[in-house]
Amino acid sequence: MKATATANANIALTKYWGKRDKKLMLPNNGSVSMTVDGMHTKTTVEFSPSYEKDIFIINGKEIGEGNAYDKTVKHLDLIREKAGIREKAKVMTENNFPTAAGLASSASGFAAITLAASKAAGMNLDKRELSIIARRGSGSASRSIEGGFVEWQKGEKEDGSDSYGVQIAPPDHWGFRMIAVITSTAQKKVKSTAGMAQTVDTCPYYKDWLATVQGDIDAVKQGIADKDFTRVGSTAEYNALKMHATMITTKPPIIYWNDATMRIMHSVMGWRDSGLESYFTMDAGPQVKIMCLEKDVGEITKRLKDIEGIEDVVLCKPGEAARLVDDHLF
Repeated sequence: MKATATANANIALTKYWGKRDKKLMLPNNGSVSMTVDGMHTKTTVEFSPSYEKDIFIINGKEIGEGNAYDKTVKHLDLIREKAGIREKAKVMTENNFPTAAGLASSASGFAAITLAASKAAGMNLDKRELSIIARRGSGSASRSIEGGFVEWQKGEKEDGSDSYGVQIAPPDHWGFRMIAVITSTAQKKVKSTAGMAQTVDTCPYYKDWLATVQGDIDAVKQGIADKDFTRVGSTAEYNALKMHATMITTKPPIIYWNDATMRIMHSVMGWRDSGLESYFTMDAGPQVKIMCLEKDVGEITKRLKDIEGIEDVVLCKPGEAARLVDDHLF
């Protein structure tokens, strides 16, 4: 059977950084994100006895070995085990934005493959079940199963059954917008998983990160409920800076920012001081996501044209949940 799904990336407003269980991908802290409609992954999965091995094609290129292939096969094995099937699969996936560059491609990718593969395997799973499986491929993928504004609950149980994404507000809740500013399409040298492990192991301030994250989550959730842009934006910006501070103070230090990243950050702070309210956030990469209200998108986009080193700009509003589609990739 064949099925195709599309899932949007998500950008964390409060970050997930560090795992309490690496095998089950359980986080040390919860997080809140916005599912974005401007960046998505589309994936077709077919299980068939005609395939002698799993086939994985991403953006037109077949991947036959290495970490990406191994992670895909491992994820398919989870779904095969749950569905009680043994057939190998062909997986074809396409991103409409750079892969492994700090733009949450793993989040949309594992959310899409989870939905498509589970359906192709004959299962009809609810969002909670899908989120738990997607989490096993990439922690942040647990948030891309849902649309709008989502909280990934860290959970307390050892088996991870209470750690999944829950929608806290729908996509049309308010005029909150995000502008993804791409400063490099190159794959980052330090992947998020490795960066997290290094931070947990060597950063002397990691315990302080954990001690303050829940307060940020509570503030952002309340800000979303109240449609309080200042509270959400300022908390999200500070949370991102705290996360990057833990990376910078690891051994050896992890610094994802480039010159353009810094120029954008300083520009946003300057615009805010002059009355154009906006805030920035960054994940594990050099890309900057600017948070603003819908009414200010045009002005901010115009000002970005004057900043050197920007490769692309993607306008994002809150996006829909992962969904099945009829137009297969093969």
